[in-house]
Amino acid sequence: MTVQQANHHLVFQLYHLYDEREARNIADLVMERVTEWQKIDRLINKHVMLSPSKEQLLAALTQQLAAGKPVQYVLQEAWFYGLSFYVDERVLIPRPETEELVKWAIDETRLLLQSMPAGLQLTLLDVGTGSGCIPIPIKKTLPDIDIVACDISGDALAVAAGNANRHHAPVHFVETDFLNTDSWSCLPTADIIISNPPYIPAREQTSMASHVTAHEPHQALFVSNERPLQFYEALVSFARTQEKKANVLAEIHESFGNDVAELFRSHDFYDITLREDLQGKHRMVKATFEKDRN
Repeated sequence: MTVQQANHHLVFQLYHLYDEREARNIADLVMERVTEWQKIDRLINKHVMLSPSKEQLLAALTQQLAAGKPVQYVLQEAWFYGLSFYVDERVLIPRPETEELVKWAIDETRLLLQSMPAGLQLTLLDVGTGSGCIPIPIKKTLPDIDIVACDISGDALAVAAGNANRHHAPVHFVETDFLNTDSWSCLPTADIIISNPPYIPAREQTSMASHVTAHEPHQALFVSNERPLQFYEALVSFARTQEKKANVLAEIHESFGNDVAELFRSHDFYDITLREDLQGKHRMVKATFEKDRN
């Protein structure tokens, strides 16, 4: 089987799961892993025969993909903010909109650093870190700040710690249930609190792609239908316990932007900003709380 034939066969196997564009994008990722050639090299060498070992690897990967397993889990790799992250079914697959949240957090952190007196240390807390895709690029970009990241899942934290080591990004990881207020004593006083928490009501599972619901960790995706804002309520309460000004940035469900903004407003936060993603949907919020502001 030639490189070209292998690519065509793989795309054909994916048509029953994905539209043509996504099937071709997935095939590109897989063929790069199998051949160890980038796309231009595969085009130049399209008539080169795959070795038996490469054909076996392609067959194994194709079998997993045809069963609906996301390509990031099949390859155990997801690119995020220009960095390669190890991922498996213990953690969510990083999404592009979360990259926008990271960029916003970096911009806001830089502004805070400019206004801070010399010698003071800025601390950022990431709540629900998963693969570590939020704190690691921030630490790589702003190495002088302290970063702590927490998650309820010890398995997820193992993945995150591995990614931090891989990228030489010293982040302190803490296993804790953030919804349990008794656990907050193990968390630092934070200038910036960032989170991509679970926010999808459980009822929406039936309308979501099967490769998401069948493989990605439900604990990191879904909340109860009765309390879809429970993690934002916890973020609000935690921020109000901080000794100094707390800046909160979080990813949100597109349908709950106004509800989340009102939650912050009703608890005396200010500078509340909803931000749209590249598709024009409200997917991020920023708010600030400061004790004795008035």
